Amino acid sequence: MGREPLTAALPAGRFTAAAYDGARGSAAYDGSGMRPELAAHARRQSGLVLRHQAVAADYSERELRSRVAAHGPWTVVRRGVYVTTEQWEAATQEDRWRLRDRAVDLTTGVEHLMSTDSAARAHGLPLLAPARPLTHLVRPGVFGSRTEHGVKHHLARPLPSPALEVDGMQVTGLARTALDLAREHGFAAGVCACDAVLRRRVSSGDLAAELKLMRCWPHVTRARAAAEAADPGAEGPAESLARLLVLELGLGPVTTQFPVSTDLGLFWCDLQIGNHVVEFDGRVKYRLRADGGLAARSAEEVVWEEKRRERAIAAEGLGVSRLIWEDLWGRARERALVRLSGEIAVSQRRYGVALAPHLRAMAARLAGARAARLVERRSA
Repeated sequence: MGREPLTAALPAGRFTAAAYDGARGSAAYDGSGMRPELAAHARRQSGLVLRHQAVAADYSERELRSRVAAHGPWTVVRRGVYVTTEQWEAATQEDRWRLRDRAVDLTTGVEHLMSTDSAARAHGLPLLAPARPLTHLVRPGVFGSRTEHGVKHHLARPLPSPALEVDGMQVTGLARTALDLAREHGFAAGVCACDAVLRRRVSSGDLAAELKLMRCWPHVTRARAAAEAADPGAEGPAESLARLLVLELGLGPVTTQFPVSTDLGLFWCDLQIGNHVVEFDGRVKYRLRADGGLAARSAEEVVWEEKRRERAIAAEGLGVSRLIWEDLWGRARERALVRLSGEIAVSQRRYGVALAPHLRAMAARLAGARAARLVERRSA
């Protein structure tokens, strides 16, 4: 499953007061701490502080140089923007990029919105690793797009609406962000993002409305194709990419969240094509929650339950294939296509090409439950 919750602001750097007599600038601190005046800014700015804010809190030039020196208590995130080294070293790579985005937001002196990759990080949308990671913003007065000092500036005339505030930043809305990702990074990245926003209170009509505004924009055909291919039934980017892989076989339509009622209960299969279902397996489903995974039981118990589920589904007249993350890329993808083609061919010889009547009737009977399930996921 993809990770999609909004990212909360990072905690401000911890300060340890050795002494403070109430007079501005007379405090003595140890470690990576900040004087209260500066710590107040850090709490409002995801832990970041600006150079002019430090100067206003009576930090001298010598103090600033010593704090940002090698192995010092502060780390330079961007010129004139600092965070405690403690916070920086504890941050994940993704959170460090969020700090860079916030630093750009704080130091951009013209009207703007954070967009594209930066907006995706703020919203918690899936972002396939770009060839060149950048901070993105959209603002008036840019001729085309340009990249300077790790920031890509996009033209907006006027600024997109509606904008949302996330982690103290004004960012482009979900629909606009998903389509921008498609224009910037291509069809597959766009499908992952459009699938994700359809699960989160965004309709296909919202995507269509944004596309109307993008007429004649660079790479809008990518965005249009991604919106047309989007499906809220994908539970994360891996399932989005798995759907694209199965569609690449050219064997017919692919259904997400296909219901199969068995003796063991009702199961929702990731993908269905004819009399065959495809399930995506990520390592996280076998890892205990205490270790950062999704499993409430041991890997052995999860696998055993999975085997029982697969046998019950097969008993209903369906072939079953499984995909893992590695199958989605490079040479492994080509091998996966060959394997899936062969496995689906076996199901076609055994059960026929068209979906069996009892399975079609089952899907029709559970159509309402499937629709409710997708609405629940959109509202989550």
